Amino acid sequence: MPPVLAAAAPSPILEIPPHTTPQLAHTLRHDSSVLTLVVGNDSIYAGTQNGEIVVWSLGDFQPIHRIQAHKRSIMCLFLSEDRSLLFSSASDPIVNVWCPATMNRLYEIYSTNDSFGDIFSVAYSSQYETVYYGAQNTSIQWVSLKDPDRRVSNDSASHPDRRNHRFFDSRAVGGASTPRPTDERYDLIPRPHAVLETNKRANKMFAHFGYVYCMLIATGATAYTNPEDDILISGGGDGTIKAWKLGGKEIGPDGYETGLEEIMVLGEDDANSVMSISVDGSFLYSGKLDGVIELWDLDTKQKLRVIKAHKGDVMSIQMGWGYLWSAARSGTASKHSTAHYGKYELEASQDVSQKYQCLTQWKAHDGKILSSAVTTYGGKELYISGANDNTVAVWLVPSQSFPEQPTPEQNEDMMIASLREFVSYKTVSSRVEYAEDCRRGASFLRSLFKKLGGDVEMLSADDELHHPVVLARFSGKAVPAGQRKKILFYGHYDVVPADPKKGKWENDPFQLTGLDGYLYGRGVSDNKGPIMAALYAVTDLMQAKSLDSDIVFVIEGQEESGSRGFKETIRKYKERIGHIDYILLANSYWLDDETPCLTYGLRGVMHATVCVESNNPDLHSGVDGSYMVNEPLSDLMMILAKLKGPKNHVMLPGFYDGILPLTKEEEARYDDILSVLMEQGKGRDRISAETLKANLMARWREPNLTHHKVKVSGPDGSLISNHASAKISVRLVPGQKVEEVTSSLTSFLEQEFENLDSNNKLSIEIDEQAEPWLGDPGNYIFRTMEDAVLKAWDPLFARRSSLHTPGPTADANGVSSDGGHTSGSCAKLGRPLYIREGGSIPAIRFLEKEFNAPAAHLPCGQASDSAHLNNERLRVLNLSKSREIFRYVFQKL
Repeated sequence: MPPVLAAAAPSPILEIPPHTTPQLAHTLRHDSSVLTLVVGNDSIYAGTQNGEIVVWSLGDFQPIHRIQAHKRSIMCLFLSEDRSLLFSSASDPIVNVWCPATMNRLYEIYSTNDSFGDIFSVAYSSQYETVYYGAQNTSIQWVSLKDPDRRVSNDSASHPDRRNHRFFDSRAVGGASTPRPTDERYDLIPRPHAVLETNKRANKMFAHFGYVYCMLIATGATAYTNPEDDILISGGGDGTIKAWKLGGKEIGPDGYETGLEEIMVLGEDDANSVMSISVDGSFLYSGKLDGVIELWDLDTKQKLRVIKAHKGDVMSIQMGWGYLWSAARSGTASKHSTAHYGKYELEASQDVSQKYQCLTQWKAHDGKILSSAVTTYGGKELYISGANDNTVAVWLVPSQSFPEQPTPEQNEDMMIASLREFVSYKTVSSRVEYAEDCRRGASFLRSLFKKLGGDVEMLSADDELHHPVVLARFSGKAVPAGQRKKILFYGHYDVVPADPKKGKWENDPFQLTGLDGYLYGRGVSDNKGPIMAALYAVTDLMQAKSLDSDIVFVIEGQEESGSRGFKETIRKYKERIGHIDYILLANSYWLDDETPCLTYGLRGVMHATVCVESNNPDLHSGVDGSYMVNEPLSDLMMILAKLKGPKNHVMLPGFYDGILPLTKEEEARYDDILSVLMEQGKGRDRISAETLKANLMARWREPNLTHHKVKVSGPDGSLISNHASAKISVRLVPGQKVEEVTSSLTSFLEQEFENLDSNNKLSIEIDEQAEPWLGDPGNYIFRTMEDAVLKAWDPLFARRSSLHTPGPTADANGVSSDGGHTSGSCAKLGRPLYIREGGSIPAIRFLEKEFNAPAAHLPCGQASDSAHLNNERLRVLNLSKSREIFRYVFQKL
């Protein structure tokens, strides 16, 4: 099961221990206000102001459907008791019935009455197979889904879109009727399988003396009906609550059906509108204007309690886990204690006067909360709220079995809880001020590995300035150790800097934040998330008693700053690490956001600092400048200019000699990549396939030399600086030797400087070296990785075929009509893309050579993860799938 996330709890307005404010698990954003919510078995359904129904998965918070459901704002969603039918009503005079799984439009229901207004509420009785809807014109109308007499053709002349309206379409002599509004979105509304026309007699006019704001179906809620019978309960703008007996088909003296028979009225006709209702046994809670919640007994018709819960109108009420949950226009949500709540009855006092205490209240949204829902998913209790700030917030309810604030591990997936704490450490290895955080991050890893069953050591070379390498070993099942395969997983716990003060991060980069199906935080994609995925894949296998091989984690702390000290540390403790059969890492990203990839090649790198220095101090260019003075900056520019010729051609002798030729197999991989990129429109800017292919090859399999920055001594002004230095780098490809290129660069610069006949001094310092890496996509480890990717991402590859057969249609968001995400590329390829990268990972080729073992590289994230950039993120789905992939690979290898 994909993980349920949690984030730090918001600051509570009120909190009575031991009760604590729910943790914000995830925020789902939309481009319109969220007016109504329901939750199914594994999905969240939101009705929006722009007439859309948006569906998200509860497992990974990915969008599943986005349907233009109505022409105007959706006022209500209702899910049938068995969750097989989803009902929607709106500001247009239509009720729609949907299949919640496919979002196929099963029925369209309309009334033949004009001046009907908004349909604020809808409910469905499974007992009578009848839909009830309450409207702005104070009526409640109903229609049976199974009544064949109510079925009409899709183009019926009585349809609201086609019939003449007595007011809007009326016209005086010589006048014109009001043009009907049009919108291109209307054409996006799916065609219904069937159309039902409500009988004019199936209508309870003046059900309330005000708008019918809310309705629900209850069974056995009152002694005034049979225990097994459904009743309809409605709340109106007149301030009253009414209960209705259902099912009558006779024609009453008023000429209308007796399908609704009023059995009780609660409350005063005082215009204190009832905005929301919820039933708990025979108790009914109503949310009203000005923050008031009323408690009624449906057996005695007595008002038992009036609760001042919020400062704004109470728009939504839910019962969940023995508590009353309410949400208001003020943006606040509250949790109150209750009495007489089902299976919780024995745990709670029956003295009503001791209940209905506000246990916690918090600011849940920046706008007006208009809807909410409660559910239990994956063993986790979730409170879900929607508001006009265009968001749905998923709140993780803390378990009250703990007297203190529960730890994240008690309330969310352990992998996410661990990742949350891991991200909180500011392990920025390139800045000395974060040295302590780096050590604390390493200590956290050590404790976590040990807690999960690993044998852990902290390794360091003689130079204590380098951050420690965390070594953890998880042993396979009890066969002789010499017969067990040993798999080394390499990763790094350090990250690049992130400055939230500049306002470019939407959230604190060192506080994991769930938003729209993604986790945001520095290092979540590079490389803390993949480390957690690999670690918990091992724990999965250990718990299943399926870990046969030894898994050795080698996690360094300075990859982002050149892996300084890493080689020395590994060589020092090589015997302790022992023999290694395979090497795995996960430190990169897909080529796009849709297609799983495997990385089989990286460029190497050599960073150098070139400095020219004079024996003179800084001089004034006007007083001292002449042809007699060799200026360090001029000397530096002249020799650096010699390094490159036209079109970035590197002028080092023999620089291109060792580059490996392009094989047919590799060219076929580029063709696979091109088929994906061109199909996705990457070539829409008139870039030909040939140009795109050349661009990829230039970045992945061709070397390059780059001048980065120049630094001079002295303040700004008309100076001749006494020294000037420049940073340069050389990206290397397989076939080039980093030592040979370093030697060639040094010799070339020294010779060019000698040709200047300058009395200045040249120095060249090599800052970093990393060899290029080229894996073998045909070897066992890559074949195993490919099988794992195919298995984990099976829905993407399910339609794989040598012929590209058409799949489901997709909307503008890439969400297909069958609920999945379209991926024509995967359907065409039938396997992950094999890619190379232009970047460098210093450790990978070094580890291959040191342990004489092949390496493979799994990109976990998507191209849009923004690693090293602001708002770094990792999709929840990718994290959980990476865990699946590692679990498979660790087991098979």
